[in-house]
This record gives sequence, C-alpha cells and structure tokens, in this order.
Amino acid sequence: MPILPFSDRMNMVLLHKNDFISPDTVRISGRRLKHIDTVHRAETGKELSVGLLGGKTGSGIISFMNNDSLTMKVSLDTLPPAPLPLKAIIALPRPKAIKRLIQSATTLGIKEIYLINSWKVEKSYWQSPVLSMENIDLQIELGLEQCRDTIKPNVYLKKLFKPFVEDELPSIAQGTRAIIAHPYCNINIKEENAQKNDITLAIGPEGGFTDYEIGKFIETGFTPVNMGERILKVETALTYMTGHLF
Repeated sequence: MPILPFSDRMNMVLLHKNDFISPDTVRISGRRLKHIDTVHRAETGKELSVGLLGGKTGSGIISFMNNDSLTMKVSLDTLPPAPLPLKAIIALPRPKAIKRLIQSATTLGIKEIYLINSWKVEKSYWQSPVLSMENIDLQIELGLEQCRDTIKPNVYLKKLFKPFVEDELPSIAQGTRAIIAHPYCNINIKEENAQKNDITLAIGPEGGFTDYEIGKFIETGFTPVNMGERILKVETALTYMTGHLF
C-alpha cells in the first residue's frame, strides 16, 4: 500500500458496509464528507486513509466529489491496530466530560468501558442525552477515526454500584491485574512494575471513590494506587495511568 503524505495520515475515513455501491467503491455524504472537505481539503484524485468499521484498513482514491457526496475507490488490506489489554471501570463523569472520555478511551485502544455509579456521581448525570447510544456511537467513531482503528469498544452503563461490584466485577477482573486509582493511598502508580498482564483499571470521580467504595473494590482484589498530589480530570487520569501501565 502506498505511503500517504503525513498530513493525510493523521485521521482516517471510517467506512460503513452500507457505503459500498460495489465491492471496491464507496459513496460518502454527511459529517464525513464535511470532514474530508474541510480537514483534508480533498479533491478528485486525492488519496486518503480509510478503514471499514469492524474490518481492515487501507487507502481510498476519490473519483468524484460534489457538495452532496463523494465516490471513492478503496483497497482494504491491513489489520487494525492491536487492542490495549485493559478494561476500564470509570465513575460516570459530568456530561461535558463524557464525550471526551469515550473518545480518549477509544483512541487508547480500550475495548471494554464500564461507566458506573458512585456516591459522588450526580443522579442527573444519568439522564443526560449524551448517554444515548446514538451519541456514544458518534464519540466512538470520532475516536476510531483519530487513531486509525476500526474495532469499536463495548460501552456498558451500570447505574447501581453495589450490584455491579459484587455480582459482575469479579468475573470482569478475573485473570487480570486489578488496579484502582485512589488519591489517598501510599502506593504511587510509578511504583507499579510494568507487566504484560491484562489489566482492569478503576477510576473514580474527581476526588476519588468513597472509603466504602474503595473497600468494595479491595474485597474484589483491586490494589489502590495514587497518581501524585494533583487531582486530575477523569479523562486525563485515564491517559496518565495508561501511559504508566503500558
């Protein structure tokens, strides 16, 4: 496959099966067309990085383009990047942060994301329209386009803390190295030896989980670690901890 210019390798056009009008030709409109026009400044004959949702990546050459749609001949011959061996258990953040969080987790290659309740999570957060599957899917696709991946993560919404931790979490974390971010413990994330084990990582709301919640995680086999003196936003904490663990 030809090497694309650097400016065209920063994002990928994510294709859907219903985009195909023949085995090697797609027609695109809507949000993706606008992105191709404004970000890539595309024109007929231009080559772009593409990937089929759930399938392989490759390249596409624009054969036709107007204000309503574009047609592109595509070749898909490369596997998407390997997933990150990490499951993320995250206390539901405020609605403005949910979009950033899902995009960040997706770009990191995390394929299991559990958004859970906590005593510090406002009940109103669960009513936010940003938690609709339509919006979650959009944030996932934006993340996939950014990191040139095609495999969607699974996002699970868990509104009841205790039933989740007691009934579901043990099987989720089984066979993994289970770690929970806790700003008031004595072990720093930098002291955790890098290993190749699969990891289940739990991150609470800003300020951390309550003592009761931390205790329930410890009962399930989680090891508390801190990230230093600074209190980080959830999406920043996820990126910070992932960088230290892998």
